[in-house]
Amino acid sequence: MASEARFMFIGLLFLILKAASAQQLGEYNVKAYGASGDGKTDSTKAFQDAWKESCATEGKPRIVIPEGKYLVGPLVFEGPCKGTQVIELRGELLASTDLSSYESNWIQFEYIDGLIITGNGKFNGQGAIAWPHNECPKRWSCKLLPTSLVFSNVTEATITGITSLDPKLFHMQVFRSHDMTFNSIWVTAPGDSPNTDGLHIAESSNIVINNAVIGTGDDCISIGPGNRNLSISGVTCGPGHGISVGSLGKTAGENDVVGLTVTNCTFVGTSNGLRIKSWQSSVSALKASGFHYEDIVMKDVYNPIIIDQEYCPYVSCPEKDPSLVKITDVTFKNIRGTSLAEEAIKLVCSASNPCEGVQLQDIHFEYTGDKPNANFKSTCVNAHGSSNDNVNPDSCF
Repeated sequence: MASEARFMFIGLLFLILKAASAQQLGEYNVKAYGASGDGKTDSTKAFQDAWKESCATEGKPRIVIPEGKYLVGPLVFEGPCKGTQVIELRGELLASTDLSSYESNWIQFEYIDGLIITGNGKFNGQGAIAWPHNECPKRWSCKLLPTSLVFSNVTEATITGITSLDPKLFHMQVFRSHDMTFNSIWVTAPGDSPNTDGLHIAESSNIVINNAVIGTGDDCISIGPGNRNLSISGVTCGPGHGISVGSLGKTAGENDVVGLTVTNCTFVGTSNGLRIKSWQSSVSALKASGFHYEDIVMKDVYNPIIIDQEYCPYVSCPEKDPSLVKITDVTFKNIRGTSLAEEAIKLVCSASNPCEGVQLQDIHFEYTGDKPNANFKSTCVNAHGSSNDNVNPDSCF
C-alpha cells in the first residue's frame, strides 16, 4: 500500500510539474483553472483567469480549450496584451440561455493587437430559445439580443477553422478593427432564424474572408458604413440573404464605404445574391464606391443582382424622400446561374443621387421561377453605366 501511495504521489507530482512547465512556456489550459467540459458547469471564471495570465505573458502565449462542452459567458477578453494571443479551440463553447445574464454580447474581444483563434471547435450560441423574443424584424426601435462573437478595436488577427452555431443575433461582428483574416470558417443557423447575420463588418479596414461556408437566417455577410478595402473570396452562401452592403444611411454621421472585392463565390437558394441597399429618407449623406464582383455562381437565387436605394424592411414606411447615399464605380463581371425572380438584375437608385459608373459584363442568368410567361428582364431606375453585349437578360443600359 505504501508503494502504491508513493507511485500515486509521484504521478500527481509529475502532472503538477508538467502543468507548471506548460504555463512557464506560455500554455494555459482552461481545465487547469477549473473549467469543466460537462456542458453544465459554469466555466466563465476559469476562462477569464486563463486570459488574464495569458494576456500578461510576452511572446505568443496559447490558451488551450480541450475537447468537451463548456458553458461560459458572457466573456470579455480585453487587451492590450503583452504578446500575440493564441486561442486553440478544440471543444465546444455553449452560451447561457438565460437572457437576463447578458448586458450586451456573448464573447467579446477588444483592444487587442495580435490575435489568433484556431482549431476545429465550435461557438454554440444556443439561440433558438431567444429568437421568439427578437422584435427587430417588426420595429425600428428594438432591444438587440446578444451577438455571439464581437471583435472590437482588434488588429492583426487571424481566425481559422472554427464553427459558429445558432447565435441569438449575429454570429460575428467586426467593429473598428483592421488587418483581420477569417479563413475556412463554418457559420450555420436555420434559414428562418431572425437577424442571424453571418459576419457583420463596420468601421473597419483590410478585412479578408476566405473559404467560408455560411448558411443562416439573414445576410451571409453584411457590410456596414465606414469600411475600406474588404476582400471576400471562396464563400458559399445559403440559406441566407446574400452578401449585402448596407443598409446605409440609417443613422447620422455614417462614413463612406470604399473598396470591396467579392470573387469566386457561390450562392444557393438565397433571397438575394449581390446586394447594395440604402435607406429611403436617409439621415446620412455618404458614398459607396469602388466595388468589384467577379466569378460568381448562383443557383435559384431570388434577387441575383440588386441595388435598392428605397430600402425599408418594415410594414409601414411613410417617409419617401430620396436616399442621400451616392453609389459609384460598381462592376459586376462573369456572373452566371439561375434566377427565381423575373428581374434578375434590378438597379433602383436614388432620384437625387443617381448611381454612376455601374458596369455589367459577361452576365448570364436563366429563369427558373414558377411563372410560365415570365417577362425575364433587367431594370434600371436612376442608374447610369455601361454593359457589353454578353448580358442575359438584356441589359437595361
